[in-house]
Amino acid sequence: MPTSTRFAVAIHILTDIALYHGQAVRSEDIARSVNTNPTVVRRLLGILADAGLTYSQMGQGGGALLARPSEQISLLDIYRAVEDPLYFTLHRSKPNPKCYIGHNITPVLENEFSRITCALETALAETTIADMANRVEDCAGFPFKPPDLSSRLNN
Repeated sequence: MPTSTRFAVAIHILTDIALYHGQAVRSEDIARSVNTNPTVVRRLLGILADAGLTYSQMGQGGGALLARPSEQISLLDIYRAVEDPLYFTLHRSKPNPKCYIGHNITPVLENEFSRITCALETALAETTIADMANRVEDCAGFPFKPPDLSSRLNN
C-alpha cells in the first residue's frame, strides 16, 4: 500500500480552519502550522473544495472556510477526498492458476480486504473534525484562542 501524507495534512488543515470558528484562514497561516509550503496547502484546499469540504472567501481578509459544520465532516469524508479509495490492492500480476494456493488466494483476499475496509471506514466515519479540534485543545490543556484576523485588513 503506497504511503501518503495527504490524509494527515488534510486533517491538520481542516482542524486548523475549524479552530478559527468561522474566520477565513489564509493558506500562508495554515502552511506555517503544518510547516510546509503554502502551495501544498492551496493544492489540498482545492481538492477539499472539490469534495465540498471547504470553500474560499476571496478578497481582503479572505481565506479558507469549512463548507459545513465541523461536526459534519468525518475522517472518512476527508480520506475519500484526498486518497485513493482502495486501501488494499491485490497482486500486481495474477497468481499462478495451476497452484493450489495461487488459484484460491484471490477470492480469500478479496473477502478479507472487504471485511477490513468496512471496519476501517466505520471507524473513520465515527470521528469528525470537531472531535479532532477538541482533542487538539485537550492535548494542549487549554482552548485555542484564535488571533483576531481582522487586523490583516489594515496591512
